[in-house]
Amino acid sequence: MRIFIAFEGSFEPFDVSADATVETVKLMIKDHFHIPLSEDKQGTRYLELMYAGAALKDSWSLADIGVSFCSTLKCSVKEEDKPALYVFNAVTQETMAIIESTSLLGKKVCDLRTLVTLRCGFPVSVYCLRTPEGVELYDCNSLGDYGIELGTTLRLDVWDGWKEFLMGCLLGQKMKVERYLAKEEPVLKYQRRVVLYIAAFHGYIELTEWALKQGARPHEAVGVHPYRAWCQEALHADVSKCPIHAAAEAGQLLILKAFVHCSVLCLECTNAAGHTPLTIAFKHRHKDCVLYLLSKMWSTVSFPKISVPMRIYIKIKQWVLRAQSRSLPRSQLCGRRLLGAKVGDAVMVDGFTEPKMTSRSWHQAESKHSRSTLHKLPPLQERAQGRKAVHSWASSQPDTKGQPLQFPPLMNANLSSVLQHSQQQSQKKAAARKKEKLIKNAYLPEVPLPAVSRVGYSHPSFYYATPSADFFLRASFAPFTQHSGRTPRENAIYCLATASAFKEKRWLQQLGIARVLAKKSISNLTPQGGLRARENPAGTLL
Repeated sequence: MRIFIAFEGSFEPFDVSADATVETVKLMIKDHFHIPLSEDKQGTRYLELMYAGAALKDSWSLADIGVSFCSTLKCSVKEEDKPALYVFNAVTQETMAIIESTSLLGKKVCDLRTLVTLRCGFPVSVYCLRTPEGVELYDCNSLGDYGIELGTTLRLDVWDGWKEFLMGCLLGQKMKVERYLAKEEPVLKYQRRVVLYIAAFHGYIELTEWALKQGARPHEAVGVHPYRAWCQEALHADVSKCPIHAAAEAGQLLILKAFVHCSVLCLECTNAAGHTPLTIAFKHRHKDCVLYLLSKMWSTVSFPKISVPMRIYIKIKQWVLRAQSRSLPRSQLCGRRLLGAKVGDAVMVDGFTEPKMTSRSWHQAESKHSRSTLHKLPPLQERAQGRKAVHSWASSQPDTKGQPLQFPPLMNANLSSVLQHSQQQSQKKAAARKKEKLIKNAYLPEVPLPAVSRVGYSHPSFYYATPSADFFLRASFAPFTQHSGRTPRENAIYCLATASAFKEKRWLQQLGIARVLAKKSISNLTPQGGLRARENPAGTLL
């Protein structure tokens, strides 16, 4: 089969087999045009083939993707810098590439965490980084202290029991966020600030409105987890970032408008480096956000007899808030000024206490907490009373030798009353369940159901409406999902997404390509259902 390759203004014919792969064609092009290709730790230089508007992968066969006789493929040389590091996110199960120069390995961990926050949108106090061996990276150390080399994959771990909560924040699902909120009041307040920060970064309007109604403020710093509130000196500088800063970094114009409408103090809110939202938006080149913030900063606030510039109005409002805080009652004032941990609070000491940022799921964290609280000694007062009772009983017993020793009854009056009360409560609950069951049975249909059919054959399915898209996808790709590890719907979506890159093809042709690719991937699997040694599990095609 003859095809044509367009490369740097030349148009050359090539005779290839119909079953040849894209990798074979690239080798032929490299030898014909004498193209130098290289791959090292700094970057890679490779060939890219384009057909019907899509970049072809090396493992694809020409016939599978619809390359026919006299087809034209475009070839180009690509140069790509390799990422300095990779970060595996334990929440999303995705790997992020940190594209930076090699000088990043000589910097501190806090600099790396700043870059990771800009990529994933998590506040720095929510997660920690670990080496492939599981060693936690501390902000005060450099990456070279841990022996991290170029191309190393680090792991991002979050607080135990927070995976579902953070996933709900990333997806903007308010119901899921509410379900996995903490029960402790300090942790709950901290989670609300985290919700507002992530919603502002990703631009979720509904979740932002919900967090504002819950009491979170856009000009309030996210801060740290209450378990780490005692170690103020060792904290990352970005813990002072506010949700308004996250919205300015991501260029979320609608969120900025909502925050300024909520409180004009957001305009003069500064981060650890002293940058305002206007400075941050200008640094990240978000033109629309810069114009909006400029118009707000240079506007005036009108009163019945006077108009005040916005800067002066903000200073007056800050002065009024400080005066109000000083006039609060002593009890409220002391409660607001308390910093760090109090007696009875849980604390996390680096290197000493058991790590609580291991990305355990909500159910695992709850079960572990319940196991840790199963066996508890009674209070000292109750134990002392029990010892006194046993001692008084032993002293009151006559000295009878040769007679079997009689122990006191296991339950005293108080214990027997408690047991009777618990039995009464259990009987009431059982009666309530029985009554509820009777009520449910009363509403069941009185007409008996027909007898169960014993016919050995299956009846055909009848549809009184057009089949849904889900039924179509399952019917099209169900034969190819026996060994792919995906459900029929997931496999269909993945195949169609891959074939949709061929934009110059019609939809039915894209569907045919997707079916062929799905069928082709089955032959690449071993009889045990695993992958070949040379294939990458993350990039395997269906």
